Amino acid sequence: MKTPLKVSLTLLGISILSLPIAEFGWMVAQRPPQSNLEKTLFEGINYRREFQPLPRPVMLHIIAIDLTAPGIKALVTPGTTASDNRELKARTSSEFLQEFKLQVAVNANFFYPFAEESPWNYFPHSGDLVNAVGLAISNGNSYSSPESGWAALCLMADRAQIVANGKCPKGTMQAVAGNVMVVTNGKPLISQPGTADSEEAYSRTAIAIDRTGEKLWLILVDDKQWLYSEGVTLAELAQIAIRLGADAAVNLDGGGSTTLVVDTPAGATVLNSPAHTKIPMRSRPVANHLGFYARPVRSP
Repeated sequence: MKTPLKVSLTLLGISILSLPIAEFGWMVAQRPPQSNLEKTLFEGINYRREFQPLPRPVMLHIIAIDLTAPGIKALVTPGTTASDNRELKARTSSEFLQEFKLQVAVNANFFYPFAEESPWNYFPHSGDLVNAVGLAISNGNSYSSPESGWAALCLMADRAQIVANGKCPKGTMQAVAGNVMVVTNGKPLISQPGTADSEEAYSRTAIAIDRTGEKLWLILVDDKQWLYSEGVTLAELAQIAIRLGADAAVNLDGGGSTTLVVDTPAGATVLNSPAHTKIPMRSRPVANHLGFYARPVRSP
């Protein structure tokens, strides 16, 4: 027969073990619903959420930005100079948005070092020093060099350009890089080096622009969440961008880095379901980000 002490210890043990399960369940409950939604967020910035049940569940998040709209201004995470040549302090997209008082932000370049062993054993944490891979420019200051074979998004005052060689033209104020272009001249382009994951359904972050360079789309797809959202291949990502009207699109860092955050009256709000260390709604600290300033929507 168990003594009261043993019963109490057993119940305490069960309670402690159940806490991670309860926390995981709470995080799952915070995910955006599997439903379609369209909304104007700011002047010149619209948001669309799409749920696609086939060929696998996919949650798609699209931000459309009119770069010519009054008040629209881009910002890439500024680089830093450190004694070990690390360029950036890792931040989550929410931390980036709040620190620079932006209205919209997403993750950007691939980066290193990176490790993800378990929910409690990973690198980087916020504040750790890391490096971006490929070109990175913030406010006209280039702090990460182009990577051979990698493409870059180049942002001037009111227009954008995606360059396959990763080298932006003179006058570029902000720039981020991705491992491969997925659309060029309005057609899919995925048969390039650096696309080993092209056949794998995966979390994606991509940037697309129209032929004029005046309209830009941020495209994010969630993954690693069975029956909720299971990602897309690069070929499927290309078709999504083309459907939007893209002339060019580049694939940025994805996986657990994929995060879309916007400014709301309640503060920084994540619109997708990131899965850092495979935990839904947990945001990953990453090297750099692409954000936008915008004005509130004018009342009718």
